[in-house]
Amino acid sequence: MLFWLKKAVSFWLMPLPFCLALLALGFLLLGSERRRRLGRRLVGLSTVLLLIFSNKIASNVLLRPLESHFTPIPRLEAGGSVPPALAACRYVVVLGGGHSDMIGWAPNDKLSTSALERIIEAVRLLRALPQAGLIVSGPGQPGEPTHASVLAQTAESLGIAAGRIQLIDTARDTEDESQAVKALVGGASVALVTSAFHLPRAAALFRGAGVSIVPCPTDFQARFTPGFHLGESNWDVESLERSTLAVREYIGLAWVTLRGKASY
Repeated sequence: MLFWLKKAVSFWLMPLPFCLALLALGFLLLGSERRRRLGRRLVGLSTVLLLIFSNKIASNVLLRPLESHFTPIPRLEAGGSVPPALAACRYVVVLGGGHSDMIGWAPNDKLSTSALERIIEAVRLLRALPQAGLIVSGPGQPGEPTHASVLAQTAESLGIAAGRIQLIDTARDTEDESQAVKALVGGASVALVTSAFHLPRAAALFRGAGVSIVPCPTDFQARFTPGFHLGESNWDVESLERSTLAVREYIGLAWVTLRGKASY
């Protein structure tokens, strides 16, 4: 029950539903003599917020602090040295990022963009860590392949032996994933792979669960080019999506911190 309540509340706190709800309430109050001024203010506020969340600069400013929290793993040359902390990892853990169960499609084509970025990064790390195992996570709809199995199939198609892969297919969220990984790896160190914007919350939860991690960010969304370009100040749907990712993560961080589930 708590899981679904959390999902319902967080949905209405996301930028687009929140702004639309404010806008609808504002228009409703415009029809009231006593509440007309409040209605105008709500319409104005919702419009301004939507413009902010849909702006490229604003969305990047919101998301960049999350994505810059951890340094990405550098290029690993074949036969070259591996950073000591990474070399000590016995597992590479990939958190679920979603997929579509399209009949007849290759596993990699079924994955969402973020999930594909995550498994590619994991394969890159595994090639530098020949003794490490791969743990992939993600449930599925009844009667359909689990997300973990689609990630595993993609990893196999990229050259990772099936014997190196373990699946977690019942964890519904990052907190569940942290507990399931802890049960699998015990005190072993793991390379934790997920989207850069999601990694601060994931790392806090995994550390809170007692898992020794090396954060491995990928799937960066907030990208800046040197100098100022007029196009970077535009408004678009992609910016609204970036703002939504940022707001979801900030709310998630606050939630796990208040509940004492995070360790920083």
